[in-house]
Amino acid sequence: QVQVMESGGGLAQPGGSLRFSCKASGFTFGNVAMSWARAAEGKALEFVSGFYRDGGEIFYADSVKGRCTLSRDNAKNTMYLQMDNLKPEDTARYYCAKGGVLTTVVISHNDVDAWGQGTQVTVSS
Repeated sequence: QVQVMESGGGLAQPGGSLRFSCKASGFTFGNVAMSWARAAEGKALEFVSGFYRDGGEIFYADSVKGRCTLSRDNAKNTMYLQMDNLKPEDTARYYCAKGGVLTTVVISHNDVDAWGQGTQVTVSS
């Protein structure tokens, strides 16, 4: 059974840092495109960062570029997103998204064939 499960959200102050984890099971983790997306109240779903299917390329949305670092540990079937210099506008529910077999990169909901339940991030002083 294909599953992805997020952890690591919480409350942070502006300027602080958080690290999220996405634990995958039921598929070969290193062979698929994986991304992080976030859903904030009143805003469109945004794909903030992700690995291309080949695992070598990474994308970052302009909104988080320079403040985020994406990494993965294939041996642990886990992907990580480190977010630094957090801003109130980073407040959202963050989801791990798995691409389909033929998906090169996950940048829209149409590319996703499995979602995690999400982890809430609130940035506030």
